[in-house]
Amino acid sequence: MADERIHPSRYVKLTKEQAPLEEIQPGELNQPIDVPQLHVRKCNECGQPLPESYQAPADEPWTTGIFGCTDDTESCWTGLLCPCILFGRNVEQLREDTPWTGPCICHAIFVEGGLAVVAATAALHGMIEPRTTFLICEGLLFGWWMCGIYTGLVRQSLQKKYHLKNSPCDPCMVHCCMHWCALCQEHREMKGRLSDDAVMPMTVVNPPPVQEMNAAGDSRDSVPSSANGTDHTNLEMQPL
Repeated sequence: MADERIHPSRYVKLTKEQAPLEEIQPGELNQPIDVPQLHVRKCNECGQPLPESYQAPADEPWTTGIFGCTDDTESCWTGLLCPCILFGRNVEQLREDTPWTGPCICHAIFVEGGLAVVAATAALHGMIEPRTTFLICEGLLFGWWMCGIYTGLVRQSLQKKYHLKNSPCDPCMVHCCMHWCALCQEHREMKGRLSDDAVMPMTVVNPPPVQEMNAAGDSRDSVPSSANGTDHTNLEMQPL
């Protein structure tokens, strides 16, 4: 008893008068626990945790304007005559795992094909019923809007990659209203940031010549020297 007074027991004595415990429902103990220490910011691209002092880079302006098509004559002529090829090249540079042929074919079918249908409808004006002409125009407008959304998503990916501002407005609206100018601007932006003409300094290091040890040649050279009366010590290397 004296020991219990000096060192009280760490166990709780249960009595009959103790209130009954609440019943535990199945699965109640498997609920997730909120731990504030685990609430950290993560990168949206790779999911890596970011330090508390990290600040996202601010959006930068485009290096060239939307109407600066003449700054690069090559992309200007390509975008004017073959915009499908320019669009395919832009997608290939932006997404390395996507070949340029797929986006090029889709662009040629919907955009260039739609323009061909418009030209044919205008040439056959009067020969086609007004209702049919209205349906064709309605389908072309819908196709143009869908192409604007698709190409706008590509432009949005480019802006997200290089932290670029919306210039001059939303990416989808830019492609719907100024499609050819937007293609040229995107090509100039990637060409300026990923220029293939940049020459990186390289240091060329030539390895030293291979040195070989020939024991037979050394023994032959030692024979005439010993014949001339000069004493040389011949060393022979043997593997251990």
